[in-house]
Amino acid sequence: MPEWFGPAVIIVVLVVAIPVGVLISGAVAAGILGFFTQKAAADAYADTEYVELGSQG
Repeated sequence: MPEWFGPAVIIVVLVVAIPVGVLISGAVAAGILGFFTQKAAADAYADTEYVELGSQG
């Protein structure tokens, strides 16, 4: 293998793999947080018109 192969792999990991991993994990965390906060808000305002207004459109 050429001597530049190791540093090239490190650069690819730093430039591509880590940012993609951070973005994907952030999206997963946002989805989970949104799911649970939506459920909590729907339970808290079950007898009001807020749930109906929020589910439209």
